[in-house]
Amino acid sequence: MGSALPPDGFTLLGGRIPYIEGPLKVTGRAEYTDDLQRPGMLVGRLLRSPWAHARIRSIDVSAARSLPGVYAVLTGERYPTPFGVLPITHDETAIAVGKVRYIGDILAAVAAQDEPTAERAIALIRVEVEPLAEHTDPKVGVTPVTDPIHDRGLNGSNVQKEVAQHFGDVDAAFARAAQTVRVRGSFAGVTHAFTEPMATIAEATPDGRLTVWSATQVPHYLHRALSEVLGLPMHRIRVIKPEVGGGFGGKSDPLPHEIACAALALETGRPVKVLFDREDVFLTNHGRHPTQNDLRVAADADGRLLAYDLSAVIDGGAWSSFGTVTTYYNGVLAMGPYRVPNFRYHGRRVYTNRPPSGAMRAHGGTNVRYTVEVALDELAEKVGIDPFELRRRNALPPHSTTVNQFRITSTSFLACLDAVRAASGWDAAFRQLPYGEGIGLGCGFYISGSNSPIHFTPKMPQSTVHLKVDMDGGIAVHSMQADIGQGSNTLLAAIVAEVVGVALERVHVIRVDSDVSPIDLGSYSSRVTFMMGNAARRAAEDLRTRLVRGASELLGYPPEQIRVGRERFEVAHRPDVSVTYLEALHRAMERTGALTAAGAYSSPPMGGSFKGARAGTAPAYSFAAYVARVRVDAETGEYRVGKMWAAFDCGRPLNRLAVEGQIEGSIHMGLGQLMGETLNYRGARLMNPSLLDYKIPMPAQMPEVECLLVGEDDPEGPFGAKEAGEGPLVATLPAVANALYDAVGVRFTDLPITPEKVVKGIELRQREGRPWKGE
Repeated sequence: MGSALPPDGFTLLGGRIPYIEGPLKVTGRAEYTDDLQRPGMLVGRLLRSPWAHARIRSIDVSAARSLPGVYAVLTGERYPTPFGVLPITHDETAIAVGKVRYIGDILAAVAAQDEPTAERAIALIRVEVEPLAEHTDPKVGVTPVTDPIHDRGLNGSNVQKEVAQHFGDVDAAFARAAQTVRVRGSFAGVTHAFTEPMATIAEATPDGRLTVWSATQVPHYLHRALSEVLGLPMHRIRVIKPEVGGGFGGKSDPLPHEIACAALALETGRPVKVLFDREDVFLTNHGRHPTQNDLRVAADADGRLLAYDLSAVIDGGAWSSFGTVTTYYNGVLAMGPYRVPNFRYHGRRVYTNRPPSGAMRAHGGTNVRYTVEVALDELAEKVGIDPFELRRRNALPPHSTTVNQFRITSTSFLACLDAVRAASGWDAAFRQLPYGEGIGLGCGFYISGSNSPIHFTPKMPQSTVHLKVDMDGGIAVHSMQADIGQGSNTLLAAIVAEVVGVALERVHVIRVDSDVSPIDLGSYSSRVTFMMGNAARRAAEDLRTRLVRGASELLGYPPEQIRVGRERFEVAHRPDVSVTYLEALHRAMERTGALTAAGAYSSPPMGGSFKGARAGTAPAYSFAAYVARVRVDAETGEYRVGKMWAAFDCGRPLNRLAVEGQIEGSIHMGLGQLMGETLNYRGARLMNPSLLDYKIPMPAQMPEVECLLVGEDDPEGPFGAKEAGEGPLVATLPAVANALYDAVGVRFTDLPITPEKVVKGIELRQREGRPWKGE
């Protein structure tokens, strides 16, 4: 049928839209997993390994099973099927089978009537092991080792994944280079530090079904893993995602405790809850990988880039998780936002006997971006040009292709540079501030969703949205996209309301429930706005077409002459001739009853044919340019970021409130990694598994942030939008590091940058006779 004429302008999108769940959250009415109660619910507890690496000789659970009030005790042999978020690397088990691989690995699971009984049962379990060699240094693990952590390690080593790529001729580029720079980066592991700990409830009912409520970013992947490990067909499993109190990637794997909880429910026939304390969260980890990278940059005499030569050794911890993707991303995400005609990368992700690393906000792009941006700052100094000018000379143009065949559609990177340079007063400050004060530039580039789905069968859209509207006029929206606090439910509702022309309050996003929610792959890789947004728009347009037909019949004008107004349908150029939304709806319902509509999105084919070609490909990319201003106490090494100017290209910002919140939150998280957050180990033992000892930045350490939303509409994004959830993080760290160099003349390549490192860096520079700013 004909389509409605588009509205003259947006009524919601592009504004500042308060989160629709905000009133429930601020009044304590929003339901998280731990808030849920089921009749007769048991308490689940996990026995964790005190050994980093050991072969299990025996586990005696007889005393625990005989304890009154204990309903089930499980060990790994009951459900031994391996699983993992990536189908090519299934190496995790719900409960350890054969051996344990890190301190915190799950040895047994207990379901009991209450917490004290569960804790006593855990204490009664007796385990005998044969200790094995502990592996904590990934650089050692790249060669054959005694007692490899996994049999699948390459050639008897602990290497989980190795990537070697070469585009162009790097050696020839370096041979003709006028300038070269080398930066060796070292990055401690960091974790997500989300507010809500992991929690799962599972219930097996007499009708043969299993229902699982869990704090997850990936309901669909959890659904698959439960089916694979427990041996139940997916249609007998129902996965529900309540509100999630933050994830940042830490809940984007199906996790062992979720499957163990479900297994306990199957064994007991009773509901079971597993709720983590903060130490459990730290031991589950899946945070940012500790990384050692080495980057050489070649440029001509004018500072135009000729080549990158990059290598990385990545500490993966005990499991694969997203590790295959991680290994690629630590190389290929070095490419933007610049033209690099020759590129070589050698990356190795190595198993260690430490808690598993995984996906964390700006997964795979944060550490390598830091090294690139610090190297480019040094290169600009060697060439003798301003850091902004160096970036301008090398910026990727729109509608171009990188040497490794990333398809670039829209980019407003140059506009980002111009906006942040002007706003920050760069020209009057760079290298002109007094000793101890500095200003620095850092730039960024990140994917708007992974082009390639994790599972290739069955072939299906990456996001699907269903709408249902009945005679009351309320629009129920169903999608498995996972709102984890970033505001995607609000955006979903706003897109539907905008397209259909109704008030936002008419649109109700139904919580994720695999029985009624069509599949969306989840909240990771900054995919939700782009993929869910396009699916939602198409579903809303489908619904609008049916409503326009109803209005057309009532008004006696053809559909192509009907304009969508605010809760009305009008005849074009005759606004006095109209019907209300409800009148059009009721007419449209006369034939079919309640109206339903659907929309779906799959990204177009892209990438090359070489191995790993899909890694890093995305339907669009975000771009960023940040400037930080710092003040350093050269005596103590203490420093403070006073202000951050953040120019970000997310295409058209659909909810400015949410985008600015994402930028500010990303800056806070980036400052944490830069200034002090670290997972501290003594050998294989994590020494700071609590928020008392893991130091996230305090509110007083947060700088003033000026958000500059710079971007043209992306041709394929929903209403021109691109991602704004992860990309805003990556420019934060190098902007501050380059500002520290401007302040005190020291390059920092070992993160976090603590006051002690600042003092040592200044002392070393002074001993080498390199004065700075007339000190």
